[in-house]
Amino acid sequence: MDRLILFDIDGTLLTSNGASGLPFRRALETVFGTSGPAEGYSFAGRTDPQIARELLARAGVPAERIDSRLERVWDLYLQDLPDALAHAQITVLPGVPQLLDGLELEPTGILGLLTGNVREGARLKLEAAGIGFDRFAVGAFGSDHGDRPELPAVAIRRAEERFGHRFSGKSVVIIGDTPHDIACGEHLGVRTIAVATGHYELAALAACRPDFLFETLADTEAVLRAIFS
Repeated sequence: MDRLILFDIDGTLLTSNGASGLPFRRALETVFGTSGPAEGYSFAGRTDPQIARELLARAGVPAERIDSRLERVWDLYLQDLPDALAHAQITVLPGVPQLLDGLELEPTGILGLLTGNVREGARLKLEAAGIGFDRFAVGAFGSDHGDRPELPAVAIRRAEERFGHRFSGKSVVIIGDTPHDIACGEHLGVRTIAVATGHYELAALAACRPDFLFETLADTEAVLRAIFS
């Protein structure tokens, strides 16, 4: 086993067409009386705690008040999310089923998640899309740390503890659709694969200089070569 392959979820594996936005903002409003500015803020590539803190800070909510009440936000958000997903048009993005099937046949690769979603939110989204959460052996989530650059080390540590194998440098592969995904593992020297199936076009992702760049993940053989070359 010589590859730890860490997937982002939204915009990389699936799209829920913004289904999580309404329950997320509703939870903020219930707990804090505001969900921050309605326009001009993108959730893409950010962790759930980061989104909550930044929206509330823009509304003038003090940081200490935010931190003391965030757990209640997650309770309410996760309570409402299943219904929102049940009524959403959820799409598995091109090539994802074939790529995951191909990776599961590779004895040298370990499937994992690296996502800004809180863990239970990640599970609910994947299950709603028909992608089994348990297909991924390890993961790092927004509920582990609010700063995305901290998450690769969390996923690596969990993989090393579970499999007794050391992962470093280009043996760690991060696959995502935003500049945040590309940048979050730079300090660890990981391999980065960007895909333009989210909110960012090819040119914007190319400017971040990922190791590999794809319009979609539909060319399974090409993506597998990028992962294992």
